[in-house]
Amino acid sequence: MQRWRGLGDLPSGWGRCVVTIGVFDGVHRGHQVLISRTVRAAAERGVPSVVLTFDPHPSEVLRPGSHPAQLTTLRRKAELVEELGVDVFAVLPFTLELSRLSPHEFVHEVLVDRLHAAAVLVGDNFTFGAKAAGDVTLLRKLGSRFGFVAYGAELQGRSLADDRIANDITFSSTYVRSCIDAGDVVAAADALGRPHRLEGIVVRGDGRGHDLGYPTANLSTPRFAAVPADGVYTAWFTRPSDPGRRLRAAVSVGTNPTFSGRERTVEAFVLDVDEDFYGQHVALDFVTRLRDQERFSRSEELVVRIDDDVARTREALSAED
Repeated sequence: MQRWRGLGDLPSGWGRCVVTIGVFDGVHRGHQVLISRTVRAAAERGVPSVVLTFDPHPSEVLRPGSHPAQLTTLRRKAELVEELGVDVFAVLPFTLELSRLSPHEFVHEVLVDRLHAAAVLVGDNFTFGAKAAGDVTLLRKLGSRFGFVAYGAELQGRSLADDRIANDITFSSTYVRSCIDAGDVVAAADALGRPHRLEGIVVRGDGRGHDLGYPTANLSTPRFAAVPADGVYTAWFTRPSDPGRRLRAAVSVGTNPTFSGRERTVEAFVLDVDEDFYGQHVALDFVTRLRDQERFSRSEELVVRIDDDVARTREALSAED
């Protein structure tokens, strides 16, 4: 898969293509259906498929301080899109100048002049152009004028939670964020089609875990990362540098109330290894939520609780191994 940053990376002699446009945060099951349809439509026409996305998130440019929690890093988004068979992952830098293009200008300059789109597939709630003045109906009209066809589709996917569900359900990035914010990582995984992943760099902590007999890898996460609600979780611990190796982990998210902590942290106790992960880029794939954060009067009580957390983590993840 080719990866472009801006449309200046278009190769010479670029011909027609089929394009889908969106932020695609999380690449959830609805996104997957839309992107897969784009790949099929491109194959039927014998042209490349293009996923056109934006960075940074448009809301942060238009309303600074309103950036939603980020479900996937840009690198992770590209990996997930590539797994769906896309030919080109194109990132369009979102700027104030871009946001001021009228719908007509956006279509003409981006989709027609640069990408030479033969077909454009978008979610049925897709808007574009200055003040979000363009919608799917206008996109179809502009397509008729400029020589491409446009399709709007519901971002639907089939729930994994219950095979008896007969109808597809509509997923959204907002819904996934709400699940994660509530600590419901099972519902989030159902909508994503995989566990929610949180990435970060392992940094030095205060050493309390080591003193308690449970040394942890403390994650420094990206600024806008979607961190689950405070609590204790089971998760798979992986490193992008060694993707074939996944390790069981019990993960604590919160402020360490037993020790009157104030800073919110993400700490992973990795089972069955004795390694120092300091400075490494790691990922946590959240599987289940074990419990809320609790405050204990004595550290000995906390250790007993952690013993139980680790035992339950081992049991839960052994079933998936």
